[in-house]
This record gives sequence, structure tokens and C-alpha cells, in this order.
Amino acid sequence: MLRNSIFALLAVALLSGFAGEASAASSDGCEGGGFTVAGLRAPQDRDLPIDALGSGGVITVRGKYVEFDIDKASFGIFNYTLTGAANRLDITGGRRTPVFDSKLPDHRGLVLTGAVELELKEESLQILREGPGLTMKVQAKDCAQGGVFQMEPERADQTATMFTHVLAAEAFYFDNGNFRQREGDRVPYKETFITVPSRINFGNDFSRKFVGRDSAQVAERIDESSCVNQIRTRTGTFEEVRHCGRLSRWMVASGGRMGQVMGEDAVEVAPPATTCIKKCQARNRVRGQAVVLGFPFPVPFEQRLKPPLP
Repeated sequence: MLRNSIFALLAVALLSGFAGEASAASSDGCEGGGFTVAGLRAPQDRDLPIDALGSGGVITVRGKYVEFDIDKASFGIFNYTLTGAANRLDITGGRRTPVFDSKLPDHRGLVLTGAVELELKEESLQILREGPGLTMKVQAKDCAQGGVFQMEPERADQTATMFTHVLAAEAFYFDNGNFRQREGDRVPYKETFITVPSRINFGNDFSRKFVGRDSAQVAERIDESSCVNQIRTRTGTFEEVRHCGRLSRWMVASGGRMGQVMGEDAVEVAPPATTCIKKCQARNRVRGQAVVLGFPFPVPFEQRLKPPLP
């Protein structure tokens, strides 16, 4: 069951101009970053036949801080990993850290068949491919933390696309107790105030600073009926959270996006990404003007979402 209506969001989206995802991370987190895509380095801004990006079924993306593979036919993502490279804003403790096993869109029979549009500059990657009735775009940054990744589907029939995210074996989703203890409070944000919501993050047991979250724009998470968790609120009552420990599924509107935020950005109190269905990028930066609530480490058992998979 979707918790809110995608169609209501789309109606607002039609009235929206440019929008972006809040980010508090310093550019220091990207120092020396830059991707190599199937052996190609920045600067790149050109169209390429798919065979120019390797003979196998995936496109390899390798950076100083981030690595992952892109499935050529769907633009699904495999093996998203933080390398643990040294950086002042490192959140891995210098340890190679798998984050996601996969982020897979269900295109319901549609396949990407065209050439690839590839843009590489400094620490940024944008890669796009089309097929009959379908366009997929992946944007990423080779940074130690921040708003580091997003995927955008666009369908000719304008229907939503289901994305399934599966965390790496050593990672887990949790209902952040620091947010639950402040839920409903009003805290400063820029020149105004904002109400503290609940927050689902992901973390692990070996990196004290490692934390992230799924960041949706014109997308809604699907409640998991086989993963029912009773989470205690600040008043002592319990709230039912239907979310698995390693899996989340999302319905993403055509032109919407699924993002990934790592580090301090994942535990700050800031508004959700502004509704946007065209040329959405991470530009509206908070720059230290949001309250950062952090997260407990190690994460208490009762805050960890269960079971791991449906």
C-alpha cells in the first residue's frame, strides 16, 4: 500500500520549476574524486555505442571514493561500495564498505537499446540511455559523503516504476531513535523552523560515522506487509513501521527520482526534496543551516527493522 498519493504529488509537480535535494556536505568530501567509466576518464561529454563501454552486461564505474556497476539493459545498479579512501569527511573508518547489493527498476518488459550519453566532469557522472518508451538516467558524485547518487526513470506511458533496493549483507535499515526522541519538536532551519519527523536510515556495526538514507523525489515507499515493526515513540506508545531490514521498495513517478544521501546529510532536519519531474539535480544546499540529530551507535536492537527480507 502506498502511504500517499503519487498522483497528488504529480499535480503539484506540474506547477513546480527547478528543485533539488538539500545537502550539507562540504566539497572537501569530494577532494581528488573523479570517476572512470569503462576506462574513460573526465572530461567526457559525448554519445557512445553501448559496446564502447565494455563487452559484458554491465558498465563499470570506478572512483576514488565510490564504485558501482550499471546494468546495460535496465540501468539497474549493482555493488554500490564506498572504497574507504582517506578523506577528512570519511564515514567508513578507512574500511572498504559495501552499501547496496542492488538498486533495480522493474521496467515491465521495456528495455534500453540506444546509444549512451556520457558526461564526466570533476567528481560528477551523468549517464543516460533510451529505449522504446523508456529513458533512464543515473547521476553520481565521487565523494566521501553527501548527496551522492540518484536514478531517474521516464516512461512514454507516464506510469510509475517500481524500484527495489537491497542493502549489502553487513548493512541494515533502522528507525533512528535520535529522531523519535525529538519527533514533533520545532527546530531552526535557515530563517524559519521545521518540525522533526521520524527518520529511517541505514547503517552498519563497524563504522561509527557510517549512515545513509534513501531520498525520494515524486516517489513513495511501499509498505511491506511481511516486515511489521513496532517502534516506540517518545510518548511511550508504539507506531507500526512496515519496512524490512535490508530491502525497500518504491514507486517512482515518471520523471521522479530515487536518491541516496550519505553521512551528515542523512541525519539533518531539512525539508524533503522539492517536487520535481524535469531536470532534477542536487543544488539547493543547506550549508550548515539545519539541525543535525545524528544517530545512535551501535544501533539498538529495538530500532533495527526486521526481518531482513520479505
